[in-house]
Amino acid sequence: MAVKIVTSRSVPSTVDVVAVPVGASGAIPREVGLDRDALKKHGFEGSVGSSLAIPGRDLLVIGVGEIRAFDATAARTVGATLARATTRFEHVATSLVDVTSRDAKAIAQAVTEGFSMASYTYTRLKSTAKERNGTLTLVTSTTRAKAADAGVKAGLVMAGAVALARDLANTPPAYLPARVLADRAVEVAKASGLQVEVFDKDKLEVMGCGGLLGVNRGSVEPPRMVRLTHNPRGAVGHLVMVGKGITYDSGGISLKTSDAMHANMKMDMTGAASVLAAMSTLKALGCRTKVTGYLMCTDNRPSGSSVAMGDVLTFRNGKTAEIHNTDAEGRLVLADGLSLAVEQKPDAIVDIATLTGACMAALGNRIAGVLGSHQGFVDQVKQASARTDEPVWQLPLERGYRKLLDSNVADMRNIGGPYGGAITAALFLNEFTGDVPWAHLDIAGPMNVDSDEGWLTRGATGFGARLLATLALDFKRPTGKR
Repeated sequence: MAVKIVTSRSVPSTVDVVAVPVGASGAIPREVGLDRDALKKHGFEGSVGSSLAIPGRDLLVIGVGEIRAFDATAARTVGATLARATTRFEHVATSLVDVTSRDAKAIAQAVTEGFSMASYTYTRLKSTAKERNGTLTLVTSTTRAKAADAGVKAGLVMAGAVALARDLANTPPAYLPARVLADRAVEVAKASGLQVEVFDKDKLEVMGCGGLLGVNRGSVEPPRMVRLTHNPRGAVGHLVMVGKGITYDSGGISLKTSDAMHANMKMDMTGAASVLAAMSTLKALGCRTKVTGYLMCTDNRPSGSSVAMGDVLTFRNGKTAEIHNTDAEGRLVLADGLSLAVEQKPDAIVDIATLTGACMAALGNRIAGVLGSHQGFVDQVKQASARTDEPVWQLPLERGYRKLLDSNVADMRNIGGPYGGAITAALFLNEFTGDVPWAHLDIAGPMNVDSDEGWLTRGATGFGARLLATLALDFKRPTGKR
């Protein structure tokens, strides 16, 4: 990240602008020099996400809402607002961390995340664009300084992971085929203290990964599977993450229409990007859980060698599927990853994928769907979602719909009927999770946004990177009924 974020006990003399937090009610800090009526005349009422530059002064007021309700989620949004309100300044200072008596580490981390993520731009292919540089100083009291420092450190790690996921998902397919994504994963793993193994086409054939190989059949680019491992000494619990890594999805023989969504199919590897990004944080954040990650990487193209409707693929666990739609390819590559995950005998498995338009139709582009086989583990995913402000909504894993996947010639078809597509896709994946507690994140909607909003920036969102990292950090072995 080009933006530097530090803490200080006082406002440095080098600052260009000071951002003063102002609540929606209560006293106005004396340094503002305006009362509440005067601020309201300028359209500022102190709500979260609002800001106002004080005319003629190097001073900005930043809205924090009701002070008693100011928490990490609000702090993240306010941090993002501050980033966008101060783009022309090199050095910004604010006392946001001390707005509340709540945990200074959590507030400092959230402000850091919000400011950093809102400052993100993808500049790799622009000839003149520049990344934002400069410094944000979080002014804190002496008693809260140590906790604030820890929060800034954690926030920068998390924001860096989001930037990595966004960079990968924003990269055009010609620049990021499966083999290049695997090479990038190796680089990240080495820099992050992860063990890494890369499996090429020959190895995948020996392993019987017929789903990944089948989707790859139409491509001139070879597939890759990457296995990442974070294995701390004295690990408590074992979590496996499986990410869909379709570096470009044309739909295969079931060719997609030429619309705006088709142009975004370079982002169909966001699941794999988020797993890689999440795992890159684990050593730095002191994660005590053993975590294994599988990145299932290929593109999906139409050609004379592509999988055809009616073909049958055999997966790693021996099950077979008749192909009724080659554009339902994500579940095919995940099937092999989930099968391998089960073989690890972990305590839980989570997969993440830009899987179905049906989920996006149901929940829009801000909320991911979550389904699973063990409510206790799904609840852990939902708790991580709430902590990171990456919203999810649980959909039912309605097993009565399983008959929609029945096939005359194979164990199942790869699609169900015209309705409930997010659920039938999850039921397909469930066939490969055995008895291991499992949760599935369908992020087709929130993989991308069309404009800047809050901590989101236009383009790939990196959705899931912080959620998965938080899930791993807080992971507990699921117990009780499935």
